[in-house]
Amino acid sequence: MSGREDETFEETGPATGEGEASTQQEPSAAAPPQPPPGSDQGLTAVYDIPVQVTAVLGKAVMPIGQLLRLGRGAVVELDRKVGEPVEIYVNNRLVARGEVLVVDDHLGITMTEIVKSER
Repeated sequence: MSGREDETFEETGPATGEGEASTQQEPSAAAPPQPPPGSDQGLTAVYDIPVQVTAVLGKAVMPIGQLLRLGRGAVVELDRKVGEPVEIYVNNRLVARGEVLVVDDHLGITMTEIVKSER
């Protein structure tokens, strides 16, 4: 522990909005991230808020009958070609595009384009 045993944080469940029961969670022992140089110091309070990050490789549309016939080893053709950028969403909002890469034994995404907000 970090010497702050009396502090507890309440977690309301995953960022997907699914209603899970609240649980008590200990603060992490790691130091909070530092704001980037030149940024608003007042934003440090939001640095520990979890967000859902999703990388979409592609999409497919098919009738339910075809979906039910899929079995082990079935291949579903997606709407993207090899080498096309994947879409990166944060809390269901498109924020970037990038390329898939392998980091050790895990998949990763390198951002190649930041998408401007349309607000």
